Amino acid sequence: MRDLWEASSRTGSETGAAPLCPACTDKPYAVDRARSFAVYDGAQVDAILLLKFEQIDPLGAWFAERLAEVVRGEANAMAADVVVPVPLHRQREKERGYHQAALLSRPLAKRLRLPHESVLLMRTRARPDKRILTFEERWESVRGAFATRPGSQVDNLRVLLLDDVLTTGATLDACARALRDAGAKSVLGLTVAWAVRNRMPNSSE
Repeated sequence: MRDLWEASSRTGSETGAAPLCPACTDKPYAVDRARSFAVYDGAQVDAILLLKFEQIDPLGAWFAERLAEVVRGEANAMAADVVVPVPLHRQREKERGYHQAALLSRPLAKRLRLPHESVLLMRTRARPDKRILTFEERWESVRGAFATRPGSQVDNLRVLLLDDVLTTGATLDACARALRDAGAKSVLGLTVAWAVRNRMPNSSE
């Protein structure tokens, strides 16, 4: 069911599907659905910051196992043919020295026994230098900022798109549009955490 936005929140021993996000009523997303392991809060924030700025492979592997549980828990709804991480711009990856989303996507693909395509998508425009972006700036900064690499085979594939945090959904949406333009059959979003928001963009883009 295209444009359905939901999140599966798991914190501690609690598991279960969260209600439909209030912001989803406008249905502006190009992803078919999205799931997250936990709400972006408390210890999850600290862990994800470590993942983002320190190359801690065991932490990535631990989160990958939790994400695999989310996918297995909804085997039909989250069925995919390939795992693809949201890409960093080449300059940002060069500065950081690694790709944090790939720390999640590689072990996840292995656990799900799916192909891993870390170079299928590329970011063609860097994120603005401004450290904190407004809601509207986040959407504008990623509009048209992603593309599939020339020669990539995407036709009729069900793509499992992976990132660390879902904030406004703008990045997943922009990546999903690029994948759909290249012929992807469906795009499913999966993130470690979900930053709960109450607003959505005014436009349907």
